Amino acid sequence: MKKTILLISLLITLISCKKEKEEEKEPLYPEIKKSAEEVSMELGKEIFNGKGTCHTCHKPNEKLIGPPLALIAKTYKEKGASIPDFLTEKSGPIVDPKQYTMMKANFTITKALTDEERKALETYILSFGP
Repeated sequence: MKKTILLISLLITLISCKKEKEEEKEPLYPEIKKSAEEVSMELGKEIFNGKGTCHTCHKPNEKLIGPPLALIAKTYKEKGASIPDFLTEKSGPIVDPKQYTMMKANFTITKALTDEERKALETYILSFGP
């Protein structure tokens, strides 16, 4: 009889431990996973407003020193051109060529970015287009 009670107690303990372990697998606040596009967009925005210093000359819908992001995005999408190529001087200006000499001073910054950072910057800029 004692062995039966002991065996039942052991089984109950094992079952309850298994349930606790299963419950531990589900976090109280599940991690929200971001898509590659969302991660790239956030990185691009961070670079645009930070170490890229792009925000000093470009705004979403108004011309400052350089053309607005909406115009850049529209032009690059229509022509199927590459913003990273422009930022590394592998291609010439297509939006506002007369501003090119002013932009050349910033190529030191944009060339120092990684390929991933330049691609993220492109993702962010193109998000302003149609």
